[in-house]
Amino acid sequence: MTCPNCRSQNVVKNGRIHNGKQNHKCKTCGRQFVEAPQQKRIDSSTKGLIDKLLLEKIPLAGIARVCDVSESWLQEYVNCKYEAVPRTVNISSKKKGRLTLQCDEMWSFVNDKSNKQWIWLALDVITREIVGVYVGARSKQGARQLWNSLPGIYRQCAVAYTDFWDAYGCVFPKQRHQAVGKETGQTCYIERFNCTMRQRVSRLVRKTLSFSKKLENHIGAIWMFVHHYNASLQD
Repeated sequence: MTCPNCRSQNVVKNGRIHNGKQNHKCKTCGRQFVEAPQQKRIDSSTKGLIDKLLLEKIPLAGIARVCDVSESWLQEYVNCKYEAVPRTVNISSKKKGRLTLQCDEMWSFVNDKSNKQWIWLALDVITREIVGVYVGARSKQGARQLWNSLPGIYRQCAVAYTDFWDAYGCVFPKQRHQAVGKETGQTCYIERFNCTMRQRVSRLVRKTLSFSKKLENHIGAIWMFVHHYNASLQD
């Protein structure tokens, strides 16, 4: 018996693992292992590929098939990945002055369509960056959370164009808020981004079997795509 870590043959038996297979321990480096393990180690290149595929309209079952990993391992990996995604925007620096935002809310759901989760977004018209994100109810509280998610300079200086949903008018400063219709073109950039989100994030497709089962993963997937999108604009 040879240690897979240091190739030493100074190996002894060390009990059995949960499925009854003989466990071994290397007395040279301390590594414990079994002969012909059924579980394989996932290398960094495979994880890197998975990270890229998570940003495309591919369900987890499809990613598992492409990368030759188990769905249970992939789900655990994704849970940790989404949990670690920052929930604040990372954008280029801005100077005080006139800034223009386009804001909109997009329907989505978690687990079943009765559990509606609206995605509130704010986009900088000049840089096209997403500068505000909130996922929750389509209510005054949702508009408040979108406003709170904006960097301070936008709350101080920006003029925001939105649709006629009443919640915006209750939260956004009246002198810097403009409610407009789609025919004006004043919200065309954020509406186009909504389309991009639905085309790139599988759980946001209107008729799909890839919907989110956990709210935390739903929010994590949205934030992960937003960070990727903003970073692509700065390259």
